[in-house]
Amino acid sequence: MQKIVTHLWFDDKAQEAVDLYVSIFEDAKILSTQHFDAPGEGNEGSVLAIDFQLAGQHFHAINGGPYFQFTPAISLYINCETQEEVDKIWNKLVAEGEPVECGWLTDKYGISWQVVPTILEQLLAGDNLAKRTAVSKAMFKMKKLNIKELQAAYDEA
Repeated sequence: MQKIVTHLWFDDKAQEAVDLYVSIFEDAKILSTQHFDAPGEGNEGSVLAIDFQLAGQHFHAINGGPYFQFTPAISLYINCETQEEVDKIWNKLVAEGEPVECGWLTDKYGISWQVVPTILEQLLAGDNLAKRTAVSKAMFKMKKLNIKELQAAYDEA
């Protein structure tokens, strides 16, 4: 069992959000779903909580009502190996959501995500300040990150 589990509080769209997230990631599944059972607990029979996995990571989502909202102060960071993977995940998560910058987006449920190519860490590492600066400047101009443009900035510096 995973020691620390990310808990996501939705107003009333937990099932819809989880269905979207599970459809995006290959190694994803719903583990269990709990429903409101007793009168007065919400809409009897509707979803109360869902336990699910994305890429082996366990999450817990609830329909807790409109008391709390998501903020960009916490985001889910996705390492992507290829531009194709960046594009696929970004496009599905940003649909009806909001692109931000530097690979960040807010999905239609208010959750912040960072869709990041794994090569970015390599391009920003090392002793060459000019190359790191060039990559950073290129990244700051992007919403969805583009591996070819980041690599070109590195190579040209």
